[in-house]
Amino acid sequence: MARIKVAIPSHSHFIANIPVRVTDLNYGNHLGNDALLSILHEARMQLLGRFGWSELNIGGASMIMADVAIEYKGEGFYGDVLSIKLAFDDINKYGFDITYHVQNQEGREVARAKTGMLCFDYQNRKLIALPDEVKAKIETKA
Repeated sequence: MARIKVAIPSHSHFIANIPVRVTDLNYGNHLGNDALLSILHEARMQLLGRFGWSELNIGGASMIMADVAIEYKGEGFYGDVLSIKLAFDDINKYGFDITYHVQNQEGREVARAKTGMLCFDYQNRKLIALPDEVKAKIETKA
């Protein structure tokens, strides 16, 4: 079976530092896959907040996740502080990807991830175009 490979771009837009909590551990006593996805969500919220946005208002649009890919590279443990480098990538008509490069406080790689985020109108339940001001801001910061 082919393995997922997540490419991390050379640029980044934001770095989030998030500790691994005891509730993030699984039966293997390391960071669980479900907890990592929640940590990525928190990092994404911090990234958007840095630009003055949220998942429900990014230049007048809302966001919906189209897909997620996670490539596990190592373990995370209780007490680790994860440094997550986030970048907007693959900007298109309806949205963009966000990449996440996750390392622990010693610089060991824990994971690489990507979420496909699309602009969505929740009232009319349909995709909408990425606002021009958002596209311009992302491209300028890249």
